[in-house]
Parts: sequence; structure tokens; C-alpha cells
Amino acid sequence: MKQIFAYNNIPQSKFEILKKAEYEIKDVAQFFGNLAESLGLPFFIKPANMGSSIGISRVNDLASFKKGIAEAFKYDKKLILESSVEGREIESAVLGTGAELKVSAAGEIISTHDFYDYQAKYEDQSTELIIPADISAASREKIKELSARAFRAVDAEGISRLDFFVNEKNDEILVNEINTMPGFTKFSMYPLLFKESGISYSELLDKLVELALKKDN
Repeated sequence: MKQIFAYNNIPQSKFEILKKAEYEIKDVAQFFGNLAESLGLPFFIKPANMGSSIGISRVNDLASFKKGIAEAFKYDKKLILESSVEGREIESAVLGTGAELKVSAAGEIISTHDFYDYQAKYEDQSTELIIPADISAASREKIKELSARAFRAVDAEGISRLDFFVNEKNDEILVNEINTMPGFTKFSMYPLLFKESGISYSELLDKLVELALKKDN
């Protein structure tokens, strides 16, 4: 995903891809030093193909790097190492396929944690969802544009949720990731974003069925 975004000039944080076989032959201390220089500290370690923020850790020093790498490799043989970004966590939802896309209003996640990890998502009741997000009209339009571009770049179909980092102090908007299988309960961010955009939960279900039938035909 990160490499596809880079190829399509979609703005995102600095990153490196690390495979387990490559890591096993590296001088770990030297490798960490190179990453600290290129990505800056802190940076994050993520399994490449996991969801729900499982296996993600924040790296501040060599010890936390070794620990984070060991934890992430429990879930995937390929990892993403990416720089920390200053900004608000904003999300949008996309529905459709090809040229016929609907992009929802934007929502904001406010977490008391250092970053939005598994505990913050599913266990911490203090995490707030603000819908619609209190951002400028220019930021809203840019998020809609980037949502559609990212969706098409990965050939997504049906539904996806886009996660962004927004820093309006310097007008920077970066795509964090696209989730092609977002939570879909009545209380999940995806349907809540479309509810704000005038599409109810039952209408979303109807539209998904319509999309599936069109695809089969």
C-alpha cells in the first residue's frame, strides 16, 4: 500500500519496508542508527498486513526498537517502519467503485493515548469521535480528493475508510492508511461518517448489495 501511494504521488509519512529475512542478517545497532537518522525519533513499527492497530509499537531508542521488531514479527514477515507525524487524526469513508464514488464527511479521533493503538480503539472509553471534524473547508476538500485518489490507486471496491494526519498549522495533510475492511457496526466510524453525510445504516447496506449485484452482472 505504501509503495502504491508513493508511486501515485499520494502524500504520506516517510517509511521503510523491512522483511524478516533481511532483518536477520543486519547489524541491528547500525540499522537502528540509520533509521533514527532517516525517519527521526520517535518512529513506529507496524506489521504490514494487520488491522486494528495490532502489533504496532513506538520506538524511542534501541531497546524499544528490538522489542517492537520482535513483537511485530509475531504477526507478519514484512513490517512498515514509519516516521512520527504531528497532526490530528482525521478519517473519511468511501463507498462505490471506479468513477462512481461517494466520500463522506470527515471525522476526528481524539485519544488520550500516545498513539491510537489497540487499547485506545477497543478498550479505552475516553477516546472521542468528533463528527464532523472541526477543520477548514480547504482541508475537507483536500481530504475528499485524497480519499478518492487513494481508493482508486489500490483498486478498492465497495467500502473503505481512509485515515489521515492533518496539521493545519502548515497545511499538511498526509494519508496514514486505507482500511478496505473497516468496522461496520452501527457504532463504527464508517457508518457514522456516512450518517453525517445523509446516508443511514440501512441505506448503506442497500447500496452495498446494489454494488455487489452490479459487479456480478
